Order: sequence, then structure tokens, then C-alpha cells
Amino acid sequence: MEPDSPAGQQVLLKSVRRRRAELRDSISALEHALAAPATGEPEVWTGRVRTPLTQLAADFREHVEITEGPEGLYRDLLETAPRLSGEVARLAEEHVEIEQMLDDLLTFAATPEAGEDLERTRDLGTRLLGRLVRHRQRGSDLVYEAYEVDIGGDT
Repeated sequence: MEPDSPAGQQVLLKSVRRRRAELRDSISALEHALAAPATGEPEVWTGRVRTPLTQLAADFREHVEITEGPEGLYRDLLETAPRLSGEVARLAEEHVEIEQMLDDLLTFAATPEAGEDLERTRDLGTRLLGRLVRHRQRGSDLVYEAYEVDIGGDT
């Protein structure tokens, strides 16, 4: 089924919603891990941060694939609403920036310094979370602008 057919768009948007929910859950899990107290065992705390961070990185890669892939949302969106090409390009650029932030935090969280410098770990993680939340908001706005469909913040 072609994504640019009405039925194809519905299938695509359903998939986008599902991935969006998975990404939101991963964001929430990382937020909880970062906010948890590091009660005298910083290496245990950093391990608890790495687990949701690794899942978030995987979910974000899936997000990029479903949006930028050959049959992805951005291709269909540009066919439906070419006037939004600037915003599509901006979101694609953000993917690169967010992936770099994820890689940086994953690399840092794997070092002994992450347990010794909890403040830096939390700072990097909090900046990443803020960036992801804003990216999701812009993506939701873009989908609404193109299709007049609310993909939701909670689903």
C-alpha cells in the first residue's frame, strides 16, 4: 500500500503514533533514572541510567527510520505538503544533533567519570531530554499542519 494513498497515510500515521509512544516511554524511563538518588553507589546509579539510555537510543534510531526512511513520513509529508519542506529539513537536522547527544551521553555514561560526576551526567541527560521533548512537539505540529491530524502527545 502506497503511503501517499489515504489508506497508506493512515497506516503510516498509525505506525508513527506507535513509535511516538515508545519514544515517550523511553524518554520517561531515562528521566526517572536521572532523577533517582545515587545513594552512595554511583556505579549502580550510572548502570541504571545506561539501561534506559540504551533503549532510548534504539527507539530514536527507529524514529529516524520511520520518518526519514524511503517509505517514511517525511517523504509522504513532502508529497502532501511541499510547503513544509523547510520544517522537514529542520527536523532531519535535529535528528543528527540528537543522535550526537545520545552518542555523547552513552559514551560518557560508560566511563568511571560518569559515576564520579553525577552532576555532569544529569546535566547531559537533562539537556538531551529537553531537546527530545521540543523535537517531538515540532514533529507533532508538522504532522498536524500537513494532515490536520493530531498524533498526540500521550499516544
